[in-house]
Amino acid sequence: MKSFLSKMENKIKNVIIELGYEIENVELIPSSRKEFGDFQYNGVMAIAKKIGKNPRDIATEISDKLNELEEFTNVNIAGPGFINITFTNESLKDYVNELNSDINISYEYDNPKTIFLDYGGANVAKALHVGHLRSANIGEALKRLANALGNKTISDVHLGDWGRPLGLVILEIKKRHPELCYFDDSFDGEYPEKSPVTNEDLMEIYPTASTKAKEDEAYLEEAREVTKALQEGHKGYNELWKKIMEVSSTDIGKTYDRLNATFDLWEGESDCYKVIPEMMEYINKLNITRESEGAIVIDVAREDDKVEYPPMMLVKSNGGASYQTTDLAGIFDRVRRFNPDEIWYITDSRQALHFETVFRAARKAGIVKENIVLENDGFGTMNGADGKPFKTRDGGVMQLNDLIDMVVSECEKKLLPNIVEDRQEIAEMVGVAAVKYADLIPYRSTDYSFDPVKFSDLNGKTAPYLLYSTIRMKSLLKKAKETGIDYKNVEVIDENTKEIVLNLLSINKVVVKSFNSRSLNEITELLYKLTNSYNNFYSSVRVLTEENEVNKKSWLALTKIVYDNNIKLLDILGIKVPDRM
Repeated sequence: MKSFLSKMENKIKNVIIELGYEIENVELIPSSRKEFGDFQYNGVMAIAKKIGKNPRDIATEISDKLNELEEFTNVNIAGPGFINITFTNESLKDYVNELNSDINISYEYDNPKTIFLDYGGANVAKALHVGHLRSANIGEALKRLANALGNKTISDVHLGDWGRPLGLVILEIKKRHPELCYFDDSFDGEYPEKSPVTNEDLMEIYPTASTKAKEDEAYLEEAREVTKALQEGHKGYNELWKKIMEVSSTDIGKTYDRLNATFDLWEGESDCYKVIPEMMEYINKLNITRESEGAIVIDVAREDDKVEYPPMMLVKSNGGASYQTTDLAGIFDRVRRFNPDEIWYITDSRQALHFETVFRAARKAGIVKENIVLENDGFGTMNGADGKPFKTRDGGVMQLNDLIDMVVSECEKKLLPNIVEDRQEIAEMVGVAAVKYADLIPYRSTDYSFDPVKFSDLNGKTAPYLLYSTIRMKSLLKKAKETGIDYKNVEVIDENTKEIVLNLLSINKVVVKSFNSRSLNEITELLYKLTNSYNNFYSSVRVLTEENEVNKKSWLALTKIVYDNNIKLLDILGIKVPDRM
């Protein structure tokens, strides 16, 4: 079933075609001057320019025909040919009641696909810091949005679990505990089930090892040797690596759980590394590589490039695989296993050149067909309230859990003074929601400043405002049920409720636009506008004590529709709603 606006756009398109004009599509946009109409159609100028006719004459023909249709009223012309459109309350009421029976009609999408999403990108043996928020948060919301529109998704956290950082960790453990069996090449017994290190140990070990490697060339060379041995299958190192993985992945998972971010696959660079030999065998048959200073590369530059694209390094001069090779192997493996229509990488915008290079190599090698979409949906940087990168008091990088804890504490102090039961659980839900919603407000690629005080406020464009309002709707509906009020349909649309209805009409356009732009900012804006329009209505009437029974039941039915849609949209953003605030 098509959304109301889609139906109306088709009706307008048919009218224009019947009048003898050629047109591909009609798009209605919310009117900037509500006194003239609810929506505008601004396509007449293009029609007039194409055929050399006065646009106002064409607009008059169209508006006259539309005024004859039962769904339209007071269709009028502004300026040289802009058409202002108002829908009859009866037609709006019919659609809202369809929405009441099935809110999924707002999530129609004509061309569902299989989409593989790579987001999260946590590094094993390191703490998740504030820079990891956006990939997990945006990626999770995009996945949920894709699913809401009927697409099939596969998501992978793509752990940074291979390469020199792990070599550094293993080396430092070896330096501290050389007696461990993992470092005895003659050991042939059963390796211990318990890890020799805790996650707390790892949080200290990696920074220490990293600092040593920067200051001591001999230490760095040892780390390279350990990394090489690990990747070549050293039994002891690989067993220790597995223990590090278990400990670190468990802790990483807890943080992602806090963010309500879930993954179908918990794979990483190590899984891609296993595929490299098979991929190299395939590529070596294609005659697309060349040697460059001892390395093997694939040229990806094109004549029409406006920026310089260096060759993709397939094999480093020391014989090792590059970071780009690992990502290329990931594409090779994902296409083979899942046959996706599209693969999305949700990463920092600063990785754009890296991914474009890998994508070009994948196409040049025929690893992906031309119809498969490869895209890097880059995001901007989150800074502190002062516009500078988030730092701890001593100038270090702030851990993600510490940021969440800060906002949770702010929400508990500010919003929950009278709640005793489940206080911490509610504060956690509200605080996490505050972080997630604030992060999705700006357009995906935009840098922004996160202010814990501002975004934990109960007023304004914040998650606490949305959650409190949604909980109040739920409470109102519960009271109506307890007092035996039986409501079913919206029977009245008037000046009190029309703005709510117009916002409901926009849901389909907004979610599809958000999906196409891979950005959730339009959904955060719609949620705020829909909730705000409901709150304006709520403050102007007394729903449960309204003497007019038709109005009362109609308002309750509308409340239920707004509540259901708020829950759905918040869920797309990965935001949970507490029972009370």
